[in-house]
Amino acid sequence: MTAPFRICFVCTGNICRSPMAESVFRARLTEAGLDGLVEVDSAGTGGWHEGDGADPRTVAVLRAGGYEHAHTARQFQASWFDHLDLVIALDSGHLRELRRLAPTARDAAKVQLLRAYGTGAATGAVAGGASGPVPASGPGLSDDLDVPDPYYGGFEGFEECLDMVETASDGLLAAISATLPARTVVTARVPDHDHRRAAQEPRQPQEKEST
Repeated sequence: MTAPFRICFVCTGNICRSPMAESVFRARLTEAGLDGLVEVDSAGTGGWHEGDGADPRTVAVLRAGGYEHAHTARQFQASWFDHLDLVIALDSGHLRELRRLAPTARDAAKVQLLRAYGTGAATGAVAGGASGPVPASGPGLSDDLDVPDPYYGGFEGFEECLDMVETASDGLLAAISATLPARTVVTARVPDHDHRRAAQEPRQPQEKEST
């Protein structure tokens, strides 16, 4: 039996951006019929919120978007590279930190920016010769591909974050489905999300939490 493809989304504290990306991408996999072939998780570069749930504003935008969510924050560990196929950074700071943390060059090549998959990503080769979903990347990646941290802003920032995550998740889904064993993969479709957005009630602004 083919081992699942394993992905971990990583932000700073694992309470805002990365749990949002985890929930959205898990839903994409289910809709495409690939949830049995890909395992999804998330973590933070720091351990400040370890053991906490997701930020209430993250939970609110996920629920408004029709996404299921249950989460406990944790800190990313270098030892995880051994069993992960792809580590998705939410901004360029996470990208640099995770690549420094990687034990080998092959592990460092597993770290990619989420929004790089929303800008014409192509399937490439992971270091070591394994085929994997790698967007056009390298030292020239700019902060323009960051998913901005919404933590210190208003509720609108979380909505914008969700929009960016959803767009990039479609590209990531296409890239990953192209790397899965052909004998087990059904053709992955990019889901039509308009029906969910049309059905949801208007999002209500929430009070900014003190930090």
